[in-house]
Amino acid sequence: MSFSLYHLVREPKVKSDKNPLLLLLHGYGSNEEDLFSFASELPEEYYVISARAPYPLPPYGNAWYAIHFDADENKFSDNDEARQSRDLIAKFIDELIAHYPIDKDNVTLIGFSQGAILSYSVALSYPEKVQRVVALSGYFNLDIIDENFRNNKISNLKFFISHGTVDQVIPVDWARKAPEFLKDLGLDVVHKEYPVGHGVAPQNFYDFKNWLQS
Repeated sequence: MSFSLYHLVREPKVKSDKNPLLLLLHGYGSNEEDLFSFASELPEEYYVISARAPYPLPPYGNAWYAIHFDADENKFSDNDEARQSRDLIAKFIDELIAHYPIDKDNVTLIGFSQGAILSYSVALSYPEKVQRVVALSGYFNLDIIDENFRNNKISNLKFFISHGTVDQVIPVDWARKAPEFLKDLGLDVVHKEYPVGHGVAPQNFYDFKNWLQS
């Protein structure tokens, strides 16, 4: 079977008829090996699959969508590319379920930075495909979410959101808008902050791992 996205797989150590899925989505300029580096530490009953974003960034690395800078060094996202990647990830989830014995009702997205921004978008646009989101060091971009998402069956979605208070790439103030927005929708949200920059602190890792297992 050919897949829409190149990916790495850690099969579950504890196998059943259908196993849950953790789909890892890396950040801008990184690749599928980045988040996969902690795959061995994730719960044993999961398929852990790390996808490579579709747009190559020379000299190495990949992006889910382009980030442009204007003359005043303001950066803005290519929302058309972001929406295409959103739909590609949704298609990829279907492909994984067709190929591996994955429980379609137990799919979690773990996204870092740009991967987290897209995880919000995929979950709210396609809530029938995703049950939980771990959004690490990202923010909420309403422009890349299905404009009719409020009509979707989103009530069962659960979110773990974390951010570094001294993040120099995505300001923590941006990140704080996501839990407020999602709580206003009546969704289940855990929000944590850590005294770190643009990265995942050890305590952050243990907190979201415990959240997954609870």
